[in-house]
Amino acid sequence: MKKIIKKLAILTLVSVFTVSFTSIEKEKKEIKTDKSEVVWKGYKVTGSHEGTIDIKSGSLVFERDKLTGGEFVIDMTTISSTDLEGEYKGKLDGHLKSDDFFGVVNHPTAKLVFKSVTVSGKNAYDVVGDLTIKNKTNPVNFKISIYGNKATASLKVDRTKYDVRYGSSSFFDGLKDKAIYDEFDLISDLEF
Repeated sequence: MKKIIKKLAILTLVSVFTVSFTSIEKEKKEIKTDKSEVVWKGYKVTGSHEGTIDIKSGSLVFERDKLTGGEFVIDMTTISSTDLEGEYKGKLDGHLKSDDFFGVVNHPTAKLVFKSVTVSGKNAYDVVGDLTIKNKTNPVNFKISIYGNKATASLKVDRTKYDVRYGSSSFFDGLKDKAIYDEFDLISDLEF
């Protein structure tokens, strides 16, 4: 009986040490910035505008093939409209880069850091992250789907939380049909 108890105790100790020293392997996968795209779409009373913005760097973190984290840096100096051409495109792009909107001279990058990731379905995750624009950080919630080495995500951003108030009827009266809605969309197609 003592030999059985002794063997069980040794087996238990070996099991505990094995589990204690076995680490869960995290794998950081870098985003291929040249094959990934972020599209923005902003809305106003009389219509909308859309365009692209480049990812400067980014990565997704996986544990046992499950998404557990991520971090992205966006190059705000690349913000560009795609629904206009010529003079009007130049004017809108310049205005978006100005201090009225994103002030890219003083704030050339924006950042998104995943704080928590929860599985919400097959290949789908709910993410809570911290989004920093113009040195102001606020939480954002969004969904991301992973398929092989590709991911898609979309989120709504309230620009007024980042001190981007130009044309906002939340802050200025009498704008009528010149009002720009506070929320804009970001849609990303990522490859890693």
